[in-house]
Amino acid sequence: MSMPALFKGRLSLPVIGSPLFIVSGPDLVIAQCKAGIVGSFPALNARPAALLDEWLHRIREELAAHDRAHPERPSAPFAVNQIVHKSNNRLEQDLALCEKHKVPMIITSLGAREDLNQAAHGWGGIVFHDVINQKFAHKAVEKGADGLILVSAGAGGHAGTQSPFAFVAETRAWFDGPIALSGAIANGRAIRAARVLGADFAYIGSAFIATDEANAVQRYKEMITTCSADDIVYSNLFTGVHGNYLKPSIAAAGLDPDNLPSSDPSKMSFGTDDSGERAKPKAWKEIWGSGQGIGSVSSIVPVAELVARLKREYDAAIDPAL
Repeated sequence: MSMPALFKGRLSLPVIGSPLFIVSGPDLVIAQCKAGIVGSFPALNARPAALLDEWLHRIREELAAHDRAHPERPSAPFAVNQIVHKSNNRLEQDLALCEKHKVPMIITSLGAREDLNQAAHGWGGIVFHDVINQKFAHKAVEKGADGLILVSAGAGGHAGTQSPFAFVAETRAWFDGPIALSGAIANGRAIRAARVLGADFAYIGSAFIATDEANAVQRYKEMITTCSADDIVYSNLFTGVHGNYLKPSIAAAGLDPDNLPSSDPSKMSFGTDDSGERAKPKAWKEIWGSGQGIGSVSSIVPVAELVARLKREYDAAIDPAL
């Protein structure tokens, strides 16, 4: 397993907080980094686009102030998620701002681009790419990604279908770089399990929705704490890409979560038909994404408290047979 120098001495746990559409913003990212895990957010969460400059400036300044005040426990690095799909007309502008602020880590999704990876390397950043199978994993590494995020079955939002046991083992057979594992990880024992499987990091999203710093409505946070794996639906209806969503949010939008139609994956959409009328509820504002691990989340707490709980569980997760 490989731990890039960027992270050494700066993590309380081998965890990357995944970028959550709408939910992740400066408050959440700063709290995650101060708690000793990588905080991240999608660049597209900053709307209008000019707001991204302000967010990056604030994150850098507040983390630098924390590091000056606490040299014995410096903050973890932060990351910005870039959607590489052709539908993202902000990519070049957002990437230029990442270069301006020397963002230490870029997480790419829905497409791998060699020029983007080279640009990040040029300012001293590293790039992790999220993938759902070996085809996309090989393509990402061939195009220069430094690390892989294996999005396995049970992950929140856009998710894959492969078992983490198979996915990590097959990837480790040819890739010795850093790996983050995503898929129903919401307690410290699962973080330990990810490491035992051969991953360097656990990639955790849904548990952080139920935190004080998350930019989610209260009902969404409460739903995370009251639902379980049985309440998750896997569908491509809402964006054209398969993802995991909370059944109660689908039902609240007037749809039957057990009988959802399929969508055309070539037409990624967020909610209007050709007439301009609403065609379906909008993901992620009305249809709420979540992974299958939320049965481990029982209350809404500050990020620092959640990370402290994860660390206690992680430290205690020793095989009783040993």
